[in-house]
Amino acid sequence: MDQRVVIVGAGPVGLWLAAELRYGGVEVTVLERRTERNANSRALTVHARTLELFDSRGVLDPLLAEGTRIPNGHFAVLDSRLDFRGLDSPHPFTVAIPQERTERILEEHARGRGADVRRGVTVSGLEFGEDQVRVLTEDGERIDAPWVVGCDGTRGIVRTAAGIDFPGTSSTCLGWLADVRVAERPDPPIVDAWNDEGQVLGVPLSEDLYRFVGIAREDVREDRPGEPTLEEVRRKITAVTGRDWGAHSPVWLSRYGNAARIAERYRSGRVLLAGDAAHRHMPAGGVGMNVGIQDAANLGWRLASTALGTAPEGLLDGYHDERHPVGVDLLRATQAQTALLTDFSPDGRRLRELMSELISEVPALADDLARRLSGLKVRYPAPPDAHPLVGTRAPDLPLADSGGLFTAMRSGGFVLLDLTGGLEDPDLPAHRVSSTEGRREWTDVDAALVRPDGHVAWAGDASGVPAALRAVGIGATRAEAGG
Repeated sequence: MDQRVVIVGAGPVGLWLAAELRYGGVEVTVLERRTERNANSRALTVHARTLELFDSRGVLDPLLAEGTRIPNGHFAVLDSRLDFRGLDSPHPFTVAIPQERTERILEEHARGRGADVRRGVTVSGLEFGEDQVRVLTEDGERIDAPWVVGCDGTRGIVRTAAGIDFPGTSSTCLGWLADVRVAERPDPPIVDAWNDEGQVLGVPLSEDLYRFVGIAREDVREDRPGEPTLEEVRRKITAVTGRDWGAHSPVWLSRYGNAARIAERYRSGRVLLAGDAAHRHMPAGGVGMNVGIQDAANLGWRLASTALGTAPEGLLDGYHDERHPVGVDLLRATQAQTALLTDFSPDGRRLRELMSELISEVPALADDLARRLSGLKVRYPAPPDAHPLVGTRAPDLPLADSGGLFTAMRSGGFVLLDLTGGLEDPDLPAHRVSSTEGRREWTDVDAALVRPDGHVAWAGDASGVPAALRAVGIGATRAEAGG
């Protein structure tokens, strides 16, 4: 059986998916049209849930070493910021790091797992057979594989070739982006401002290099002018903040819109979509790349099991069922923020003031928004008779034998948790949970099975373990290799 998967696109999503498939024992070829990584990539923010995924594969430390930790964040650049320090995570912060560096770390990870990453290969189309997809390239190469995944962005070829609709709304405003040198470093280092003339957000990329993004009143428009100039950027920064910190020597100037679209389905036969190929939105809150990586985490183990012929019926379809609603929620949240960001009327100002007050005065609201932005709130649907833990993200529970759950997950397989010490000869070697202090929801189960993406597949009495393993398509041999 040909088990190969071809991934189109070697951005963070495609690279993470490639590594996840290799954990599952599947051959992977990644095709990327660029000959080298793009230094001018928009994604800059890595949120807590993505940091947990990186931790669970042992690739977090390089990212923390090169990035800047930020303990708070914004919703629509409101005056009241969201405090991430209270998040239920060992990583209660975001990390600001240019996408080029993130891609380098993830490419090293994927290649280290055995993925074949091929640069300078432009995919021109797909042809479909009964049990194969033929990938056509501009240089005339033909690559046959049972499965193809499009991680090639909003304008990628895979979604179009597969005939998957991409409904949604077109842009009604344009944001601007500027990576510029500054003569004087802002103090405090995070610039976060909104007034009747526009909005500006600034974060440091290095000692004197800053990224500024914003939307001005004049940018609420449907036509698209050329790329911004340094003069325009300095004028717009000054109009909102009162100064421009001597911005000079631009490294990158660009515009972006607020188009909001989502693929009608994330799977069409032997073709699947992940990341920006599946959802397009305003980059509000810095969540886009994170949702894409989490798409890949959900898809990887499912597709690997399917390619190997060990998956139970419907396992791969569960990818769309679980991740499409997350994409819908992503568009809803970013569109709501766009409305708050771009209404420069007196009514819009009053709405922003009210929302900012609510965030300050209603801790439950602030906590909910922080969990949404961080990705920690995602909960997948579970059967009606399932334990309430099923579908939730498993926290980094302390274990008697390996430090914590995230460390135990570094083999890339399912992890069986023993919460009583009473499991006897389970098919999958169990890890004893040493404490559930402060986690009432974990105190009434004997055992739990955690999926490779960190969500709970099953929880209940010890007698249910064998059935739980069978339900996810793993037997004794595969379980021992993965756990």
